[in-house]
Amino acid sequence: MRTSIFDLFKIGIGPSSSHTVGPMRAASRFVAELDKAGQLDRVACVLAELYGSLALTGIGHGTDRAVLLGLSGEKPEEVDPAAIEAIVDTIRAEKRLVLLARHAIPFEESRDLLFHEDLVLPGHPNGMRFTAFSRGEETIASNVYYSVGGGFIVQEGEETNAQLECLSVPHPFSSGAELLERAEGNGLPIWKLMLENESALRSEQEVRERLKEIWSVMDACIERGLHTEGILPGGLKVQRRAPRLLRKIQARPANDPLLAMDWVNAFAMAVNEENAAGGRVVTAPTNGAAGLVPAVGRYYRQFLADASDDGLMRYLLTAGAIGILYKENASISGAEVGCQGEVGVACSMAAAGLAGALGATNREAEHAAEIGMEHHLGMTCDPIGGLVQIPCIERNAIGAVKAVNACRLAIQESGEHRVSLDDVIRTMYQTGLDMQSRYKETALAGLAVNVRDC
Repeated sequence: MRTSIFDLFKIGIGPSSSHTVGPMRAASRFVAELDKAGQLDRVACVLAELYGSLALTGIGHGTDRAVLLGLSGEKPEEVDPAAIEAIVDTIRAEKRLVLLARHAIPFEESRDLLFHEDLVLPGHPNGMRFTAFSRGEETIASNVYYSVGGGFIVQEGEETNAQLECLSVPHPFSSGAELLERAEGNGLPIWKLMLENESALRSEQEVRERLKEIWSVMDACIERGLHTEGILPGGLKVQRRAPRLLRKIQARPANDPLLAMDWVNAFAMAVNEENAAGGRVVTAPTNGAAGLVPAVGRYYRQFLADASDDGLMRYLLTAGAIGILYKENASISGAEVGCQGEVGVACSMAAAGLAGALGATNREAEHAAEIGMEHHLGMTCDPIGGLVQIPCIERNAIGAVKAVNACRLAIQESGEHRVSLDDVIRTMYQTGLDMQSRYKETALAGLAVNVRDC
């Protein structure tokens, strides 16, 4: 086990964890390391180069803005979404960038921010290179970074995820089978195993407080999305639908047997409309799939009679355990494995999390996770216009409903099933590697080219 639950659930901004959060973190890290080395004041020019999927859909995903913000020293978890427009507009109007908010250099985007749409770096489809030059055009530093999904970044030459040292926790696991074995061998539900692991890295009180904060941001995002009208940015003129859904749901009779599912749709779409607008969201495990875990969590709190704050903790901890399995054994990057690695993984996490919240057995939770992914296998990532809007927003709603159904199917079974979670994780990864690159967050195929009027 090499990943903490708080590596998966990260507070950031929309619209994309791999194309916005990752590049912002990489750019911020690049200038911070220049400063640490005592080289920042020597910098006269910075060249930022984007490759592969970052180049092909970077404009629609806000990668250009993310790079400007990161070089300015902003961080995804700290930047005020309401201030972003003004920061970026000032940089562009003045053609000047203030590195780490203190060292000013000229910055002309057409010259200093390059999109190499026909080139892919060897480490990952989401590659970027930052180079700093002195006044004498000497190269001070040049680093390559990869945005590998969920806001995670890896610098070229660093250890990969598979090579990272395991965390010092009491119940390490590297597969679904090992997770079940360790949990059952210690008489623990999955959520409790995760709580003990996380409490070995920080105090249990801090774990609980941080999970409360994660849920608070998720829930606030739902509320903003439900009550914010307007057109989403980016040129597709996509109308926000969550407020209209809310009004229609509130006018419906309370005895409608499918009313709860309508709410799940509205919750998920509210989050992803906020994400598309560049608002504050939580990667769960990515921004493109940020609506599922909050929507199913809100469903639990609002519609299930025995719901509690403790149940919500069980929900997030169980979901996090499943997300770690995908992060460490496959991928959560749409540019690497398609949307099955984003919405599919989020569905799997939410299904297992709901089972955990409801007090299901560990095998029922594992079965719920397996069902959630099995029926997302092969899902492509083909965003129209390179924007996290169509089909992404609606896809979160459908995935959230699938997660509820996957949980219900699993807990009505005996816990025994022919396809294991490990089987489906391996299959997802193999399917993603076999998938043509034009169906993986490049906007070169699928809906991105067949919906002509967009």
